[in-house]
Amino acid sequence: MSPARLIARRYRVSGRVQGVFYRAGTCQQALELGITGHARNLPDGSVEVLACGEAGAVERLSEWLWEGPPSARVSDVAVEELSEEALGGWPQSFRTG
Repeated sequence: MSPARLIARRYRVSGRVQGVFYRAGTCQQALELGITGHARNLPDGSVEVLACGEAGAVERLSEWLWEGPPSARVSDVAVEELSEEALGGWPQSFRTG
């Protein structure tokens, strides 16, 4: 069995995603999936999510980002692929900020 392929993606989630427990919900999903990174509010009202982990788990989180918690209204999820070098190493945990 080969080791899982690790990937990193940065998402910018737009819509009604601040003040609706979006970051907390994302953190819960990430922890359940074994993903490291962060979720943080941006000044323009969007949320940035950095997701690092096994490709299938990151894809499942990506799907959840389009839904979010019940009171969120997601209008767009932009994605950027990142390398470990660009990150300066993999994050060790998932945090909100």
